[in-house]
Amino acid sequence: MAVQEMSRGTHTTACACEECAREGHRRAVAAFLEKRDEFAAGQGVPAAVAHSLGASRQWVSDELTLSARTVADRGREAGTSWLHVFSRRAVLAVWIAAGVLLLVQVAAALGTGWTTARTAGLLAALLLAGLLTLAARAQSVRGGLLAPLVGEDNRLSTSKAVPTAWVVLTAFATLLLALRLAASAPGPQRQALYAGLALDRALPLLSVVVLTSGVAVLVRRVVSVRIMGQRLQKLPADRPRGADLLTDDAGRGSFPDAQYVLVSTVVLAYAAASLARFPDRLPQLPWAMALLVALSAAVYLAAKYAEGSRPLVLSVVRRREPGDLDAAVRPGDDIEIRGVGFVPPGAQTPEMLARLVVRIGAVHVHVPLVPVPGGFTNPSDAVLTVPLPAEVEPGRTEIQVVTAAGVESNRCTIDVAE
Repeated sequence: MAVQEMSRGTHTTACACEECAREGHRRAVAAFLEKRDEFAAGQGVPAAVAHSLGASRQWVSDELTLSARTVADRGREAGTSWLHVFSRRAVLAVWIAAGVLLLVQVAAALGTGWTTARTAGLLAALLLAGLLTLAARAQSVRGGLLAPLVGEDNRLSTSKAVPTAWVVLTAFATLLLALRLAASAPGPQRQALYAGLALDRALPLLSVVVLTSGVAVLVRRVVSVRIMGQRLQKLPADRPRGADLLTDDAGRGSFPDAQYVLVSTVVLAYAAASLARFPDRLPQLPWAMALLVALSAAVYLAAKYAEGSRPLVLSVVRRREPGDLDAAVRPGDDIEIRGVGFVPPGAQTPEMLARLVVRIGAVHVHVPLVPVPGGFTNPSDAVLTVPLPAEVEPGRTEIQVVTAAGVESNRCTIDVAE
């Protein structure tokens, strides 16, 4: 206990270590949830605004927005700290893998003896681990070995992870053959090694590497064009997660991503087994397996073309409370905006929900957060409720929704009575 207390005492309020960052994020989340549930139960509202439904709702929304921003700031700090830690752990994992290969080689040599092929395999692993370590140190701020796999939205990119795995396997196989060629004497063995590098044998493997790399480049282009054309809404994540490879931006399971990763993993395992069985040649893939990877990549690419949409306002109506009379829309009334796509994937956090804005004529109205136990009733992906400001002039007025991703919806016209 005394050791624990001394360890805690070494941390200050300005400490940026992983433990303090995660603890700060946990405390911010706990404080936000406590405040949200308190407001949902009708408690904690000052008496100065409690008499007015609109004023109390706005005050509650502003308080929750400030607390949500604190949670988001602590989350980003924890994410940055996690990247630093992952950079070190990833390098350690690479060297542990090289050590495991050494143990496997020694165990296999007990019965058959140590060979030049085993020496070349071990040296290739050490050389590749050294190169990966240098690359990780050059990108330590961005996550080390994780940096090439992180997309612009701060998520692990499936389109980058798949070709990276194929490139690493191909690089290891090439290093292995290069070292064996350097150690071999002229004769049949060297000719066999040269035959292992023949294009006709390596063509399926090279086709898969080129195909998956091309898909990565094309997907980035497709996503960029769709974002610039406001046909796709993208929001950054706090930090990369392993689940990003199998899910969409909202964290839901994605079939196109999952099948691409699954098929590539299975075929990659076959290629690794082929290299272990025949270390004197590049992994020889059957054309059927290369075609399977190509079909999986085509499904993944087609899904990227099809995903995403702009927010769409279908209708705007006056919100009527129970017991209220039917009437025209007037300043001070609550209006209900019905449509789709108001909360894009990845915007379910309170901070992102608080960024929703409704443009009513020339007035910009921030959508208030209305808490309930366990979540919010407003805003939602299909319905937004906002008060009609007194600054809105009577007559025909255009209404437009601006999402947290900055994408604007279509314009819907309503009549405002005096």
